[in-house]
Amino acid sequence: MSHPLLARLPAVHLLADGAAVLAEAPRWAFIEAARRAIAAKRAAVLAGSPDVAIDITIDVAAVAKSACALARPRLRRVINATGVVLHTNLGRAPLADAARAAIDEVARGYSNLEYDLARGERGSRHDHLRELVRELTGAEDGLVVNNNAAAMILGLAALASGKEIIVSRGELIEIGGSFRLPEILALSRGTLVEVGTTNKTHHRDYEGAIGPATGLLLKVHRSNFAIVGFTSEVDAAELVTLGRARGLPTMIDLGSGALIDRADQRTWGLPDEPTVAETVASGADLVTFSGDKLLGGPQAGILVGNHVAVETARKHPLMRALRPDKLTIAALAATLALYRDGHAAAIPTVRMLSATAAALREVADRLAAAIGGSATVEACMSTVGGGAMPTAQLASWAVTLRGPADALDRRLREAAVPVIGRIADGRLWLDVRTIGPDELADVVATVAAAQDHA
Repeated sequence: MSHPLLARLPAVHLLADGAAVLAEAPRWAFIEAARRAIAAKRAAVLAGSPDVAIDITIDVAAVAKSACALARPRLRRVINATGVVLHTNLGRAPLADAARAAIDEVARGYSNLEYDLARGERGSRHDHLRELVRELTGAEDGLVVNNNAAAMILGLAALASGKEIIVSRGELIEIGGSFRLPEILALSRGTLVEVGTTNKTHHRDYEGAIGPATGLLLKVHRSNFAIVGFTSEVDAAELVTLGRARGLPTMIDLGSGALIDRADQRTWGLPDEPTVAETVASGADLVTFSGDKLLGGPQAGILVGNHVAVETARKHPLMRALRPDKLTIAALAATLALYRDGHAAAIPTVRMLSATAAALREVADRLAAAIGGSATVEACMSTVGGGAMPTAQLASWAVTLRGPADALDRRLREAAVPVIGRIADGRLWLDVRTIGPDELADVVATVAAAQDHA
């Protein structure tokens, strides 16, 4: 049944025209915002009784705001004020200036992605990273794919498809998105053979499980959780020795591969994390790790090891489906070059992990002073995040904001450049460890705007 008020609703084009005077957005956005506003008002009218007075006025400013929101890109830059350095939901590692410049240079036109400039003929995209990876890890060869799960699938398929893969029960990890190691093994067409117990696995467990169908000894670093207490595991070198004695290849997944040496890790207050170079030195046939975690580069999976194993993976049919694109190659090459050239401090992840509490206190004091009376400086703890160093706690400083935390948090998330903090003890905390030096002014402006609308 129709309602007499429906005839008084504005036409879509007239409402869109009115909103367009108040804001900048594409025409389609104003039309869609107007349609949605009219549809909402129509539903409200039809839900009410015909004899009840209903305000059919539509807020033109709200339509303009909605149009701007519709036109805004879905994937946007945000400011990470959570204190989680490698925040998976926020895109993990921010890229160094050099990596961003490399992406821009390659994206602006054509590139020699698969063209050999010296010979004037077809080349391989894999050649752009091979020497850098070898130099930094000490491996005979290296290969890059689009993430570490892909690196694991490719490595397992290349070395042990249709064969048994022996792995410790305490290393049957689940990674982000509920992907589990047994499922990855199944995708590689390998058969899982679990050995040991959750907390203890010995050399004899691996040795006793080796049989005619065994194709690979696999070790997985527990990069996203820890087992403490009554524990025991077989280290990489010991497993490699066993594999060689029995004529079997060994593969080690580091999850989050560190190029930062252990001395620096300890200086920064981080727990010991095996480096890629020392894992390669164990003699493993393949070592896999991520490019966008502790390494601080773009999303990528990296396989390094002996030439035969890497070349087998490179020639596997899955390689084409898992290969990286030109932008990933450019960003990763630039990031690795910073390590090679002694400029790792220019990588945001390295800068954030190495920042001292004293330096962060100074940043927090400056930020609080710029925000004004509603801000208080408080000590807090940051974390590494991103499935890396699960027990690490880094002393940090935050700016806390007075006022209703939930409302402030929502307004900061709705800003043109969203600021993502964390709520604790009824307050909104902005941990300065993960706020870039060039982002402080944006934080001040966003907080000021949020408080003005409180």
